[in-house]
Amino acid sequence: MLTPEATARLATANITREYPNFPAHLVAAATEDTTPRTLHPAFYGAYDWHSAVHMHWLLVRLHTRDELPAGADLSALDDHLTPEHLRTEADYLLAHPGFERPYGWAWLTALAAECRGTRWADAFAPAVTAVERLLTDWLGKATYPVRHGIHTNSAFSLGLILDTGAAAGLADATLEAVRDRLRDWFAGDHDAPAHWEPSGQDFLSPALSEADAMRRVLGPAEFAAWFDRFLPGLGAGAPCPLLDVPVVSDPTDPHIGHLLGLALSRAAALRGIAAALPEGKAHARLAEAADAHLAAGLPAVERGDFATDHWLATFAELARDRNAETSENRDI
Repeated sequence: MLTPEATARLATANITREYPNFPAHLVAAATEDTTPRTLHPAFYGAYDWHSAVHMHWLLVRLHTRDELPAGADLSALDDHLTPEHLRTEADYLLAHPGFERPYGWAWLTALAAECRGTRWADAFAPAVTAVERLLTDWLGKATYPVRHGIHTNSAFSLGLILDTGAAAGLADATLEAVRDRLRDWFAGDHDAPAHWEPSGQDFLSPALSEADAMRRVLGPAEFAAWFDRFLPGLGAGAPCPLLDVPVVSDPTDPHIGHLLGLALSRAAALRGIAAALPEGKAHARLAEAADAHLAAGLPAVERGDFATDHWLATFAELARDRNAETSENRDI
């Protein structure tokens, strides 16, 4: 794992790198200015919008967790997270309601939460309001979840919103609507098709993301019963491919390289699910698999390859943080 100082340098290099850039923007006219800094003055870097947002989150998190030395260079945050820039970002979101739904919304919520109590906090109010409005509108019509293992996965993003939404300033009613939608989508699920995973470009596990979301909205006994139906036989030692570290045949391929992130996102999900279950065989197998996935994913965080360096460190931080949280809970 990189040192905090090296991670901060990696994050800063990414959020200030405008090109190469992959804008998810529909060009409406030949006269439209589509340069990244014009469209997204705060989040123009790190190849794409969502990566820019969560790389900002990573840098802020290092700062708020006091992992950086006094006087560390945070000028990129001061330059980007201004009221004017975040107002422009909020206006863009409202004008493009399908943009980054729901993955980018979740990371913006997480970033706003991480900035609470910092000098950047007040600037986020318009962006949080925009996300809340868009999220509420979407939840009201999202009859079905998206279950695949890339950005539009519904369970991962709503789980992240539940973890960070209150600190970001989302209303209690909005967070309860998130919980209700998760229960509507997933409470009746059983016999997850774990043998279908992973797909060739997953950085999220559909099954584990769902289970990790459900442990946030069900009580301990209810979740344990649900999980036993969802992955039956896990406690009895039945084979489960979700516990096997994914094979990454070509980490330089941008899509195959997603599987590096899968190892880390699985590590976080496996650890969270294990912590929500009672001691026993299933708990032990999940915890052991979490350790194996974390060990496999961490060495890839900085490879000198922009295809992975622009995003992977954030998933390492999620996995590291979940591991620390559950370790503390075990110590108590």
